[in-house]
Amino acid sequence: MSNLKPEPANAPDDPLRRTLLKGAGILAAGSLAGSALGLAPAARAETSAGLGGRLRGVQHFGITVQNMDRAFEFYTEVLGGTEVMRDGDFFGDRIQNTLLLTEEVRAVRDGVNPVTLGIPDLRSGAQRLDVRFIQFDNVVIELLQYRDKEQPTGSGKAFAPAQDLTSPAFPRAMHVCFYIRDDVDFNQFVRDLEAESARRGMSNVKANRIVRATTDEQRLGASLDSNTNRITEGPSAGWSLIYCKGPEGEQLEFVQVQGHAKQVFDGAYESRRKQLGA
Repeated sequence: MSNLKPEPANAPDDPLRRTLLKGAGILAAGSLAGSALGLAPAARAETSAGLGGRLRGVQHFGITVQNMDRAFEFYTEVLGGTEVMRDGDFFGDRIQNTLLLTEEVRAVRDGVNPVTLGIPDLRSGAQRLDVRFIQFDNVVIELLQYRDKEQPTGSGKAFAPAQDLTSPAFPRAMHVCFYIRDDVDFNQFVRDLEAESARRGMSNVKANRIVRATTDEQRLGASLDSNTNRITEGPSAGWSLIYCKGPEGEQLEFVQVQGHAKQVFDGAYESRRKQLGA
């Protein structure tokens, strides 16, 4: 666990800036040692005219949670990620503007109370932001919790309720996808993931099946081989996947990429390296 002492985000030594710089430095040293398929990253041409040529890749995915401790337990103890660092108690004008300016402009434009649009008051410090970064092999997950200042860091109540409608079909919906190693039994992984999560009281962790179910009992009672959608023909041949809800109701995906699909992605990665002058 990190022993960093949180500081106000409007202090001269801005902790949000420290957090992002440290996270970027750690990734520069290790987490981007592979592409999405575990390959070495391409060198990016500093003088490239295109914006893409100025990027190093994806630094992290962020998930806003209701209960930081519960989410942290899932991503570190169930999925096995490693904590990079944690920081928090962020508040003040600078952090409010950095994260929420567009939403505030909308509130002013529409003449509504910012709270009705889910905008916390970091500006006065009535609400605070805490973050934790978790390292996986090729990307970092950032957990964020917005809370009232009176609430304790970690398991305190979140500032806003969770969104009830979490279908991945909604525009703006995003998901985080994890690789499963080639030598792992995908079907058994899904069963073990649900069982371990249930053992920890994480009732929201529910993986889909490839057969229809109208109740959770039917879903859990489906045969083991229904835990994985294996694509055997077409451009995606070799791709196996299943969608799953995480402990906060967030949308996750788990995949294995083999055969033709792996060749396609490996080839695309090598072509990009050449285009960018690697």
